[in-house]
Amino acid sequence: MDKAEKLRLSETDICDLFITPAIKGAAWDQFLQVRREVTLAPGPVVVRGQLASRNKKLRKFADYVLYWKPGIPLAVVEAKDNNHGVSDGMQQALGYAGILDVPSAFSSNGDAFASHDKTALAGALIEHEFGLEAFPHPDELWRRYKAFRNIRDAEEPLVTQAYHVDDNGKEPRYYQVEAINRVIETIARGERRALLVMATGTGKTYTTFQIIWRLWKSGQAKRILFLADRNILVDQTQVNDFKPFGPVMTKIADRKIDPAYEIQLGLYQALTGPNESDKTFKSVSPDFFDLIIIDECHRGSAAEDAAWREILDYFGNAIQLGMTATPKETKYESNITYFGDPVYTYSLKQGIEDGFLAPYKVIRIDIDRDIEGWTPPPGMVDDLGNEIEEREYNQRDMDRVLVLNKRTTLVAERVMQFLRATDPMSKTIIFCEDIDHAERMRKAIVNAAGDLARNNSKYVMRITGDSAEGKAELDRFIDPEEPYPVIATTSQLLSTGVDAKTTKLIVLDRTINSMTMFKQIIGRGTRIDEDNNKLFFTIMDFKKATELFSDPDFDGDPVVIYEPGAYDPIVPPDPGDRGVEEEGDDYEGLGVTKIRVSGVDARIVAERITFLGPDGKLVTESYKEYARKQIVSEYRSLNDFVRKWNESARKQAIIDELEDRGIILANLQEQVGRDIGDFDLLCHIAYDRPPLTRRERAEKVKKRNYFAKYGEQARAVLEALLDKYADEGVSRIEQAKVLQLRPFSDIGTPMEIINGVFGGKAAYERAIEELEAQIYEQAGGE
Repeated sequence: MDKAEKLRLSETDICDLFITPAIKGAAWDQFLQVRREVTLAPGPVVVRGQLASRNKKLRKFADYVLYWKPGIPLAVVEAKDNNHGVSDGMQQALGYAGILDVPSAFSSNGDAFASHDKTALAGALIEHEFGLEAFPHPDELWRRYKAFRNIRDAEEPLVTQAYHVDDNGKEPRYYQVEAINRVIETIARGERRALLVMATGTGKTYTTFQIIWRLWKSGQAKRILFLADRNILVDQTQVNDFKPFGPVMTKIADRKIDPAYEIQLGLYQALTGPNESDKTFKSVSPDFFDLIIIDECHRGSAAEDAAWREILDYFGNAIQLGMTATPKETKYESNITYFGDPVYTYSLKQGIEDGFLAPYKVIRIDIDRDIEGWTPPPGMVDDLGNEIEEREYNQRDMDRVLVLNKRTTLVAERVMQFLRATDPMSKTIIFCEDIDHAERMRKAIVNAAGDLARNNSKYVMRITGDSAEGKAELDRFIDPEEPYPVIATTSQLLSTGVDAKTTKLIVLDRTINSMTMFKQIIGRGTRIDEDNNKLFFTIMDFKKATELFSDPDFDGDPVVIYEPGAYDPIVPPDPGDRGVEEEGDDYEGLGVTKIRVSGVDARIVAERITFLGPDGKLVTESYKEYARKQIVSEYRSLNDFVRKWNESARKQAIIDELEDRGIILANLQEQVGRDIGDFDLLCHIAYDRPPLTRRERAEKVKKRNYFAKYGEQARAVLEALLDKYADEGVSRIEQAKVLQLRPFSDIGTPMEIINGVFGGKAAYERAIEELEAQIYEQAGGE
């Protein structure tokens, strides 16, 4: 093939004709070791107002990923067409290699390969180029990988143990693969404790399943215990991610560990208790379990005297893996001190940037009695006739010490105002101070919801630890197929672990000082469910809890505060009296008699709406402003945009490119006007140009008598296409299938029109381009 012909080839052609044969020629198995067009991350969701779309420009997409075995990536190859240099794709390849944490990256334009080797020794070339025939053998890249990851030969059997292959095609995401492999490598080195930190909604349980599967199948762990602290977590795990274990798996019940089963799922509460007779775990020998997984190991359990610590101490020789979304590090408690530094961390921020987790907008609402405080007049009594202590009551007192019924009503009415303006059937969780507050909020929502609650008594339910009726509805609340309950009022029960994918609104009417608790609550909304149109969620904050977003500890690396001295125990000391524990069961303000007052008014004094920006900070910005910035970043001036628009043979290509940046024209038309054409809409949004409607542009073309140069039938077709533009836009007339519709079908078939009326496809496309040129004539200067 000569150079001129090669330059005309597309990137896909270069892959098919040159790069793939070169890799195959180096003895790579095309079915097991080579994957093309691998989407590592789908791209973040952009949210403005109630509108959301993916920014596909920021998706992570590798042309080739090379594997030793499925689930063990070794290298990335980035392809370019022949108009590029050999190494033009190297920076992109290195970016993807960094994501996958592999040592080898390659770039090619079909002439040769450029190579980057992170394991190159001092004095050796890190980057060099070589011919297509010299691509490295799998053994060479496996050698590099082992050196890069510090894998010894003796560890290879466990490290290469196969993943579970799902019948429905489900595969681990790139970060799950990395988490799984890091844990397996840690255990292969002989380490007995490991900590895995993954943000809520990123698939910790599925990741755990693959870790257990590989250790179990390899024989490294024959008996496994999975520990959680809530029934729903165990039940969800058993019927969902752990289902492939089938008959070898059981849930520990009636305080009995059945040795006939290899995989045991249990609650801390079912295995231990305050009395020696409650300590079921001691019914088997200390070497009974080979592997113990502690789910949500941050929650009320990082202290030395926690339930799981007692169990782990007993099974001290077992491999022990802690799983958490929020490492707990305080002066008194530390799961990092126990497990060691995380072997892998995947944060909420990274999940949102990749597009695996839902971004959020925040509505911060200030109520006068919270902000300004309230002091009862001398001698004022509460609803029970008791005199109220004369002092200032502020936000921290609300619903913990002081109950202002009108404040509760105000919150409920504001929640329902939002839902009615968006979608009254959006799944909503309202976090309250305690059970009493959750019940009062339920009643207030019933009254504010009106017909919605009247038509279905389960529109709102209190789901708290003490409510059998509420807990019975929990499965239905988290089921995307079940419309009711819509709203759940709670204190603690829904703060963690519950997989409520379709939650679109989280209401915070609760004082939150714990970063761990805050992250867990925010995690209730971070799951994306595109099938049910859940791409983002909203946080409505009445108690300034979202100020924790600006705390350096939010989504930051945890720090162990406890530093034992030479003669101190390795575990932190007894925490002693730590005041109110925000992570236990529903806080009831023990020893506090609440003051209930009905006659004091409350009003909203401020409201601000913010969005999660691309830098992870909360910003205030409209969808129109976001679109303007994106368009201007691509086309710096109006003239640049007009020139590109006029030069483009297909205007739809520009529209598609902007959509990849998260700009959906239909969303903008909702705000500017449905009858505004794509070109005018974009010029108006980005460059403040007064827009013309499609109909106005069409009338201008007709006045120019432009069609006179065409024959009768061609003129009829073009006039009809102009009318289609006025009705539906430029994208419609660029589609050949428009000729199947009336009035074109009255003239002839599409082929008869293209060939008979215009003289062939090229002439017909030229006529369309000329028609578009007339539509946008002098567009930049009108």
